[in-house]
Amino acid sequence: MRKFKLTKTTMVKYRITFYQIISLKDFSNVKKGELGGWITREENVSQYGNAWVSDNACVSGDACVYGNAQVSGNAWVSDNAWVSGNAQVSGDARVVTKVINLIAACEFSVTAYCKFVQIGCKLHTQKEWKEIFRAGTYKGLCHNEKSYLQCKAAFEYCLTVMESRKDIER
Repeated sequence: MRKFKLTKTTMVKYRITFYQIISLKDFSNVKKGELGGWITREENVSQYGNAWVSDNACVSGDACVYGNAQVSGNAWVSDNAWVSGNAQVSGDARVVTKVINLIAACEFSVTAYCKFVQIGCKLHTQKEWKEIFRAGTYKGLCHNEKSYLQCKAAFEYCLTVMESRKDIER
């Protein structure tokens, strides 16, 4: 018997559609009818064992949570990442593959993954960032011209690295 199913309740986050899950039976600390977290497809969480996604946690792509693993809080598991055994991913943790992270590259952290780049708290596609930097609309968010140029250089570096990596979806 399946232990959960996707509900019709959806949420779009970073242009990805997530479905909330609901338990179909009691297992571990989960009660039948309990709403869980958010996944993009049923294969993101094993129907076997005590694996569960709860709260506002999200699992997407080809990621899989199985065994007795728990993903909770605002945690995000994506790409081809696997969370297994008795692992607990919680809080604001991110478990991803195919990521380029330039924490100290400029005034803001710069993270690139798949088709997206996040600078500070702003997330856009690579194409959108190219247009933002072309138009100079990000200048007002930086403290000065030097900071703006550092962010732009970090973004361009991310693009260069991503272009050289064959394992990153574009």
